[in-house]
Amino acid sequence: MTRWILTHPDRLDADDTAALKKILERSPPLAAATAHVAGSAEMLVERHGDRLDAWISAVEADDQPDLHRFTHGLRRDHAAVLAGLTQPHSSGVIEGNVNRIKTIKRQMYGRASFDLLRKRVLLTR
Repeated sequence: MTRWILTHPDRLDADDTAALKKILERSPPLAAATAHVAGSAEMLVERHGDRLDAWISAVEADDQPDLHRFTHGLRRDHAAVLAGLTQPHSSGVIEGNVNRIKTIKRQMYGRASFDLLRKRVLLTR
């Protein structure tokens, strides 16, 4: 069900769409959360930072305590989130590579030398 909610509706097959619709009809809170997730995904993909404040207000007006905690964090880092949604450049690729290297390093902790770590980093994609 999580995959159905997080997948763009155009990419779901007819059976998955029907099943998701049936579930959302039975659970209005889940339907509201799904609408908020879709709104945030649209903001992220299409880089609409101008919609951020309206989205946060809509989530906070709804009875979704878990999403309220998320929006509280967004408000705390509002400037950074807004920059991430509006600026054309991102450090996402660099952060992804750093995360990959740290994961490899954790897997090898205490088992191998720096030379082997270097080879794994260079050969792993």
